[in-house]
Amino acid sequence: MALVNRRQEGLIKGIALVVSVFTMLLTIPLLRGFNKGTAELQFVEKYEWIKSWNIQYYLGIDGISILMVLLSALTAILCVLISWNTVKDKVKEFFIALVLVEGAMIGVFCSMDLFLFYIFWEAMLIPMYLIVGVWGGSNRIYAAIKFFLYTLVGSVLMLIGLIILYVHGNTFELTKLMTLQIPYNLQLLLFWLFFAAFAVKVPMFPVHTWLPDAHTEAPTAGSVVLAAILIKMGAYGFLRFSLPLFPQASLALTPAMLTLSAIAIVYGGLICMVQSDFKRLIAYSSVSHMGFVTLGIFSLNMNGVEGGLLQMVNHGVVTGALFLCIGIVYDRTHTRQITDYGGLASVMPIYSAFFIVFTFASIGLPGTNGFIGEFLIILGGFAKSPLAAIVSCSGIIIGAIYMLWLYQRVFFTEINEKIKGLKDVNALEIAILLPLLVLVFWIGVYPETFISMINTSVTALIDRVHGRAVRDSLTMSEAIKNLSHLSNLK
Repeated sequence: MALVNRRQEGLIKGIALVVSVFTMLLTIPLLRGFNKGTAELQFVEKYEWIKSWNIQYYLGIDGISILMVLLSALTAILCVLISWNTVKDKVKEFFIALVLVEGAMIGVFCSMDLFLFYIFWEAMLIPMYLIVGVWGGSNRIYAAIKFFLYTLVGSVLMLIGLIILYVHGNTFELTKLMTLQIPYNLQLLLFWLFFAAFAVKVPMFPVHTWLPDAHTEAPTAGSVVLAAILIKMGAYGFLRFSLPLFPQASLALTPAMLTLSAIAIVYGGLICMVQSDFKRLIAYSSVSHMGFVTLGIFSLNMNGVEGGLLQMVNHGVVTGALFLCIGIVYDRTHTRQITDYGGLASVMPIYSAFFIVFTFASIGLPGTNGFIGEFLIILGGFAKSPLAAIVSCSGIIIGAIYMLWLYQRVFFTEINEKIKGLKDVNALEIAILLPLLVLVFWIGVYPETFISMINTSVTALIDRVHGRAVRDSLTMSEAIKNLSHLSNLK
């Protein structure tokens, strides 16, 4: 695309579409050849990169990452298509940035070397900053700089943690780092350093304030990437690095993580109820829904972690779809104010049908993908902390209130003069929304297809956290005492 004349916009868009479709096609062999019965890394690529620092070009996938790779590839295609007719300024640079974001996101989910992971983690920041700052709304510069600064500060602290790990183990390779005996106090320090980066990305309360601004000002494709993939990187980081590398610290800090998650669920929901901006409401709903994800992860049991991982996919599908829907009407009306709509069901009936399905999925209606994820998370939450689970359940009720109230105001009140004459969704827009609609019902009706892919890896992760934490907490005297006791039994 960089070599193509910027006036050949059709060719530039075509290249972006071909690349994104080809990337999606390359994920099919991953899906067909994936062995659900093992937690070992699959489709591994490992080459020596920087020998003096023991840095490897090391890629692989397992049950924790495969669904996110698939979702990233699908989201990229939808973002290219939704931007086809809506991005009219600096088209060449926009689609280059979009493809670079896709590559960096997939790299994050595949990297098994922490140095390589950090390269992809930071590489994603640059094109995403440009997408928000160049093609965003009227307040785009403020939103882009805020997003950049929050992410950068968290990433620098994580970099310090990476250096400490390297000094401790003389390697960046995740599989080797997992064999280290890291002292408890050092685990606590490293957990908080990694937490700084992952919590900002999720985003967890109270470091969430960049997200509503970035979502509100970003173009539609930028909002979809943020909602569907980018904020999942933080939750993925907890699963991939924090839990297996720092098991004792993870167990010790579980009450704090569950508390922050419960606050995010309720706080995000309450803030949604007072929003007047269409996109800002859905943005704050992401804070609430990602609170469920972290609640499931730090329940540290099978139901919770499986539910959290599945809900990462569910949230990407549903919230990405909602932002696509908002983008469709925004391109027609150029307003995000809820009061500027009303009676949309009479004007755009097909669009309204799509939106109500995604609304029901967002509030977790049985039969949709949102239900099964939240159900597993609540089960896991009750097993770990009944109080946190009860508080979180109130977030489900709040979610139903603000989403149904939004639908009523936008679609079922008296027809607003500003929306009269709007055209319903066209064939391209239906084609964009249809795959997400299929996933809503597929995961909701038969989640086993997806749970079976993550089950073995989640089991291994839970066993590692609990088993390793217990082993690491044994003092030498306790170990000798246990050994003597076994000898006596023999």
